[in-house]
Amino acid sequence: MSLLLEEIFVTEGMPRFTFVKPPNYNNILLDVRHPGKPVIIEGQSGTGKTTCIRKILEQLGDATAEYLTARSPTDLHAIEEVARGRRKGRFVVDDFHRLSDETQTALGDIAKHSAESDEPEKVKLIIIGINRVGSELIQLVPDIAKRVGTHRIQAGSQQNIESLISEGCVRLNITINNWLQIYEESQGDYWLTQQLCQMVCMMNDVMESQSDHLSLSFELNDLRARVVEKLSSAYDPAVKEFCRGVRFRPNNDPYYKLLKKISEQDGSIVDLNELANANEDVRGSINNIKEYRLAVLLRDKPLSGRHFYYNPESKNFAIEDPALFFYLKHLNWDALRKSCGFREESRDYEYDIAISFAGENRCLAREISNQLGVFDSNVFFDENFESNFLGGAWSSQFEKIFGRDSRLVVCLLDSFYRDKIWPTFERECFIPRVQDKEVIPIFLDDTKFVGIPSDIIGIMYRYDREAELNANEVTDEIVYKLVDRLGVA
Repeated sequence: MSLLLEEIFVTEGMPRFTFVKPPNYNNILLDVRHPGKPVIIEGQSGTGKTTCIRKILEQLGDATAEYLTARSPTDLHAIEEVARGRRKGRFVVDDFHRLSDETQTALGDIAKHSAESDEPEKVKLIIIGINRVGSELIQLVPDIAKRVGTHRIQAGSQQNIESLISEGCVRLNITINNWLQIYEESQGDYWLTQQLCQMVCMMNDVMESQSDHLSLSFELNDLRARVVEKLSSAYDPAVKEFCRGVRFRPNNDPYYKLLKKISEQDGSIVDLNELANANEDVRGSINNIKEYRLAVLLRDKPLSGRHFYYNPESKNFAIEDPALFFYLKHLNWDALRKSCGFREESRDYEYDIAISFAGENRCLAREISNQLGVFDSNVFFDENFESNFLGGAWSSQFEKIFGRDSRLVVCLLDSFYRDKIWPTFERECFIPRVQDKEVIPIFLDDTKFVGIPSDIIGIMYRYDREAELNANEVTDEIVYKLVDRLGVA
């Protein structure tokens, strides 16, 4: 009987003919078979975690286990019901890392109770997630460690990938001559191996099993280009949405720079603190968005939230779909930059705006900072960053922040600002930037300052400290103007 190409090299669903067991398959099977033992499966995207569990359940003839994923709103409700103890049965909970800490902890308690209980109606949990989800769960519920089966699925070895390709070739009655290039390209990623093999067959007009044996060859660059082209319609909208940020500005490109740098890494899961510290060329961009703005983007932009994952506490960023990671690794980034509408490569800044002010005007500075944040701008406002600089000296930090690490400096000028020590020091740091039009003064009174020309175009704002701050007035008279200025900075 003739078999179709997509039945052999499978890019959607579970492979029937080309599934390769990981080395610890039998260990996982024993723990899955145990009635009450919680099981945790962790590992990088593309290592076949979900496929492995589905194969084990199929082998065990277990049709009762209910598959739930944190990506589905409907499933999310069901997971919450399980976590609250309102549902019994056997459950596979996928994308566990996407659940709230509260739900993770509750599921950990359920797992612990089930492991200790002799009740016949106990809950069986099989939890699937990316890197170190097992150790993180153990930290949430410390005494679960000895009661849970934690297994990490590694990427396929050369032997594993050779076996996968060989099984497919036998079924199709073909030989892929330079199959080793596929292993080197996929780096053991099972899904990517399936996709590359499927594309090699299509490039050679092999759409089903052959009556006469065929030998297939390919050029790697051509193969990459074909796969990227195929994936473009699925991923291009999400990638553009991510790169353009919450509110698009032609020079607001830190999300683009972050994604491009991640595409250059070996793995699709990265610690943004480590990535920033290791890459000075994008350190400012990463620090610009990793504390707050990135989480807001993934919350407010549905396509981005579906394809990218970020934990603002651990600073772990993940591209969970191996197809998307491959697409990014071989994308034409210059073409994407132009397509997004960004200007030519710009200097990397850690802050869009740094606000310099005297303590008497802190309430106004705070309001400006908060409102600019809504417009997807990263603002240096000192009280928001005190913990970042503990143990250091403000003087050395201010030299960098006001001297070079901010795109623009906004200074709130009045007599208090003239007479205070720290504002004076900050002013000395940014005065050389006045001639480059990178300093925006906000005149709160008529006080004059050396180094700030009297005819410089700034913002006049008469601030009454005795009256309640008018947020709408701040928006209209200050914030909108600063946002417009950032758009051309």
